[in-house]
Amino acid sequence: MISPIKTDADQRMNKSLDALRHDLSKLRTGRASTSLVEHLKVNYYGSDVPLSQVAGVAVVDARSLTITPWEKNMVQPIEKAIISSDLGLNPTTAGLVIRINLPPLTEQRRKELAKLVHHEGENAKVAIRNVRRDAMQHVKELLKDKKISEDEERKAETDIQKLTDKHIADVDVVVREKEKEVMSM
Repeated sequence: MISPIKTDADQRMNKSLDALRHDLSKLRTGRASTSLVEHLKVNYYGSDVPLSQVAGVAVVDARSLTITPWEKNMVQPIEKAIISSDLGLNPTTAGLVIRINLPPLTEQRRKELAKLVHHEGENAKVAIRNVRRDAMQHVKELLKDKKISEDEERKAETDIQKLTDKHIADVDVVVREKEKEVMSM
């Protein structure tokens, strides 16, 4: 009875950790990465679609990306999407190929990014604690309905807390690695 609750909590906590990793992969660290622009929405015949569906994105070297649209008339909308994004990137177009050169990060911008990384980590911890709260509530309901004993409840709560502590430690590791990456570039 308690095992499915713990399994569900573990899976939901893992999803929170994966979401954190995904969000941090979009963060610009001065190193070129396709994940930096793939999530951008481009106007494609009246509907907004991800950039990766209308163009190929490639890393040329550590500081530059190339975007090659599948259709010639998509160059302008892609440029517009990049400029209007909050990434602070300036695309240059040469025929059908759009190039993005990533300028080196200033010390002030690195500190801002480190704060943002820390903030994202705190949001992930809150999500994990919410999963813990939900799991504990389910266990308390089982006790209230007399489906488990008080000893089983205490053991389940201890196990759920250990699971929470493990996932929060994982979040701390991910945040520390990303902050180190941001500050070292």
